[in-house]
Amino acid sequence: MDENAGIYAQESPYLERFVQMGVASGRVLRITFPREADADAEEDHAVLDRVIAYLEGVEDDFEDVQVALTLPTDQRNVLEAVRKVPYGEQVNVETLARMTTGIDHTEEADLDLVRTALDSNPAPLLVPDHRVRDGPSSAPPEVEQKLRSLEGL
Repeated sequence: MDENAGIYAQESPYLERFVQMGVASGRVLRITFPREADADAEEDHAVLDRVIAYLEGVEDDFEDVQVALTLPTDQRNVLEAVRKVPYGEQVNVETLARMTTGIDHTEEADLDLVRTALDSNPAPLLVPDHRVRDGPSSAPPEVEQKLRSLEGL
């Protein structure tokens, strides 16, 4: 991955908005989907090129992309489990809880923790919370729906 720190953005015709990515120390810090890119955003970044290709129908799991998950450990574990849900497949919150170390899928508090982690996801798409059918996504609803549609979910 490109080691350059900065903000990168490209317009996605499929999403009808920009995909904007913050990067530092070779890790993606955040992905957002603004209507207009930041004025100082640059276009050229290898990961962003892959994201745009994905949005054009090229299957990619992004598993090699480092994402800075600066969240409490239990929430980070949930998001790491989400990254293991394959392209074109979906799970529900309970299944995701079963996939996550240290989470009890029968405890409502743990299911709430899973939902909180999904809602706090700093990098939707790279951490594909749109594959959790009954959980929140940190992407805007119209973006989440297009990501689900793209993968046939």
